[in-house]
Amino acid sequence: MRVRIIVVLLMMVSTASAQEPFWLGADISGTTELEARGVKLYNQQGQIRENTALMKELGLNAVRLRVWVNPRGGFCNKEDVLEMAKRAKYYDMALMIDFHYSDWWADPGKQPIPAAWQYFSYDEMKYALAEHTRETLQLLKDHHIDVRWVQVGNETTHGFLWPMGRAEENMQQYAGLTEAGYQAVKSVYPNADVIIHLDAGCDPIRYNFIFDGLRQYGTHWDLIGISVYPYWDKEAGLAHDYRETISSFVSNIKALNKKYGCELMIVETGVEAKKPVEGKKIMTAIIDAARNQCDGHCLGVFYWAPEAEGHYPLGAFDHHRPTVIMDAFTEK
Repeated sequence: MRVRIIVVLLMMVSTASAQEPFWLGADISGTTELEARGVKLYNQQGQIRENTALMKELGLNAVRLRVWVNPRGGFCNKEDVLEMAKRAKYYDMALMIDFHYSDWWADPGKQPIPAAWQYFSYDEMKYALAEHTRETLQLLKDHHIDVRWVQVGNETTHGFLWPMGRAEENMQQYAGLTEAGYQAVKSVYPNADVIIHLDAGCDPIRYNFIFDGLRQYGTHWDLIGISVYPYWDKEAGLAHDYRETISSFVSNIKALNKKYGCELMIVETGVEAKKPVEGKKIMTAIIDAARNQCDGHCLGVFYWAPEAEGHYPLGAFDHHRPTVIMDAFTEK
């Protein structure tokens, strides 16, 4: 009897240790640019901290980094991403790589083709996308960096690489370009999860449109990434308040899991930095809903650019140190 009890206990411990954690992360892609400008970050006790170390100190276990193709100044090119990825590895934080497939910002309102790719045919574009993906990931792998997730495109609600890959007019080409990215990721990191990421996680219409189209043309993906921004949802008339955003994204996650048979993750979120107490309340509610109300189908929550201040309203810092908004992560 005693032997059986010990065996059962060992099995329980093994199962628990193999279980994936709930991921609490942040996109801190602007770290090296802040450093180049001489900006110093501090913890809540006023001690200077490097940004990755600060995220670890706040209780986060993952980092997200964007990649641009040929950006001005070099920030967020593959060499810059390698520098930040080394820091994530040092602090034992899981890594998500987010390919924008642009020289600058790519989001639902703009998905510009990189300057060097402007005159490519569709086949040439697929090749360039795949080569850029492979070269970036191989650079990380050559430096013994493990990559857990890779986004093929950033908030591709209307596709990417416009107009060639604009989903409303060229769904088949968007699907083919996405598949080229998927296969490139798997050629370097076979076990990495490939994410397709859209904005407005409260709105099922845009998700069904994109993923029905991708499925129609045989495109592969492993996870669906969503953005959850109560502030922008209210601005766009998609929700009256944060409670409606939360209720809607929970329903959407459950429905998408059932329809497409994959898990999901909140890869971007944020609240108003100038209202930190209210922001902490909202962020706590988002994390709680993601973790406890989605039937286990939401794997984590990533805050976008918590260190951002000034022109961006949804950071989580004041005077270069975290506000109570980040306590929502620390307390989890």
